[in-house]
Amino acid sequence: MRVEEVLLRIRRLRRADAPADPELAPGLVHLDDAAVTTVASAGRLLADVPAEKLASPNFPLRPLRVAVTGTFTPGTVEPLLRVALLRIGIAAEIHVSGFDQVVLDLSDPGSALAEFRPDVTLCLLHDGWFLPAEWDPGDLDGLADALGQRAAVLEAAVRGYASRSDGALLLHTVPLSPLEHRSLVSFRGRAALGRVWRELNCRLLELGERDTMYTLDLETLLVDHDGPVRDERLYRFASMAWTPTVERRYAHEAAAFCRAVLGRTAKVLALDLDNTLWAGVLGDDGLAGIMLGTDYPGNCHRDVQRRALALRRQGVLLAVCSKNDPDLVTEAFAQHPDLLLRADDFVAQAVNWGRKDDNLRQLASTLNLGLDAVVFADDSQFECELVRHELPAVRVVELAGDPAGFSNRLLAEGHFTVLATGATDRERTELYRARSGRERFAATFDSAADYLHELKLRVTVRPVDDLSLPRVAQLGLRTNQFTMTERAHTEAQTRQRAASPDHLVLTVEVTDRFGAEGLVGGVWLDRRDPAAWVIENFVLSCRVFSRGVEQAALHRVAELAGATGATRLEALFRPTTRNKPGGSVWPATGFTVASEQDGTIRHVLPLHPPPRLLPAWIALEEGDVRA
Repeated sequence: MRVEEVLLRIRRLRRADAPADPELAPGLVHLDDAAVTTVASAGRLLADVPAEKLASPNFPLRPLRVAVTGTFTPGTVEPLLRVALLRIGIAAEIHVSGFDQVVLDLSDPGSALAEFRPDVTLCLLHDGWFLPAEWDPGDLDGLADALGQRAAVLEAAVRGYASRSDGALLLHTVPLSPLEHRSLVSFRGRAALGRVWRELNCRLLELGERDTMYTLDLETLLVDHDGPVRDERLYRFASMAWTPTVERRYAHEAAAFCRAVLGRTAKVLALDLDNTLWAGVLGDDGLAGIMLGTDYPGNCHRDVQRRALALRRQGVLLAVCSKNDPDLVTEAFAQHPDLLLRADDFVAQAVNWGRKDDNLRQLASTLNLGLDAVVFADDSQFECELVRHELPAVRVVELAGDPAGFSNRLLAEGHFTVLATGATDRERTELYRARSGRERFAATFDSAADYLHELKLRVTVRPVDDLSLPRVAQLGLRTNQFTMTERAHTEAQTRQRAASPDHLVLTVEVTDRFGAEGLVGGVWLDRRDPAAWVIENFVLSCRVFSRGVEQAALHRVAELAGATGATRLEALFRPTTRNKPGGSVWPATGFTVASEQDGTIRHVLPLHPPPRLLPAWIALEEGDVRA
């Protein structure tokens, strides 16, 4: 799809009688190499296109409310952000504040931004807001004090806003204009100014470590930016502190942050082998002929492996998708001395001569994940175009051209960006490997009941704590099969409910003979009505499907509710295109439909007599829950 065709299709969609164009949103990737003015024009045109004209079952669009405020005029941030979000499957409603409204927006509970109730708030900052109008180059201690005072004003506004908001807030580090640097004539003075400025940026980075607040290290991301951060004429004339190309870079990073907030981060990296993980073709060049050493181009491919290994250590699952001889590949992973990745770093391998789109479907099915959780990296333009056409939900990284740029291309889109990582993420490959052991163990039994009894399952249900809260919130956002709603609770909303006496958030952990599965589920409860506890959401990882874990968790919830005098449990379910496994739990555990309104089905389960939901093969270990 050419750039001109993309713009033409957008213009057509703006007509009231225009039919839907479900290929357009994923087709926005074809604007990646277009001029920034072209992308901004596309974003302005798309503002008038309803999301339902762009969505499709293969490329669903998630709604998100995004607010933009800052210390300067944001220029083209809004249209660039709209394109960046749509191309990754997010249909955003965007609120943009006026010039230098950030402190007022965040401090006033009645501001237009606060009343917009954004899911994500983006705060744009520039050096001129922090610097005094007149500062003495000979008094850098005084400058440090002035910067600290301005930072304190921003910090107070940000903290107050975060305490009232249930959304996420994104700050960023601030580049210092070279004009300020050059205003000092001594090398030592310039170095001291750099130190003072970096202390300010360190303070902004520390703010991002607090609940619901995050900081983008924009100063680092602009190191390889081609051109100045600001156009002096636009800055003096219109208070625009960023050039359009910087705005484009920021919009790209902010979109990745929004995707992480929604929990739509990719979970699997499926890698080609020949001319991707190594230079050369294994079948033609042989084991000794592929290049992976310290010289070009082998060192480029070795660096791709280094980046993939780093992703694996942070929870990304690695898989192989290669047209190759499986015996040769097994030999390569076992014997090549320069390979950083080995066979046990991968949770699955599709090494055959079949179509790669079919292999990716099978990989996703094997891992029990959706295709939208998969990133496919390959050097072949043909294979990449095939997957883009046949599997639009799969994120494709084309590693074409000079291999020196492969690592940057693999990571540039932020496909794997999450809000935070924990122990469970770092152990994810081992968890999936243990799952393979369970499957082999299950194959030795004639009946599922015998297998489950011998699995020796132990389920623990306990209240969320400071350590588990980010993990259960992330699980809720990332789960799209066993979940009761498309709009899961954010980390801020989960934190608010965990602290409220009217709510209860529970975690579900599972252990069996193969080891700990870790935190695999969460239950969000509204208990404002003493007679009826309401399950707002219940999520469960696909790793523990079909073992009765959901019944065990609901058994514990029923016990807790009954102990407080509640007479019934109610459960809300809002069907989506993916959450049929979640909805099936209610009739299976004795809940009946009580009502249906605005797309939400309310189920009810009487608590007298107490329901017995615990499977015989599960030992329920009670956490310390104060009802």
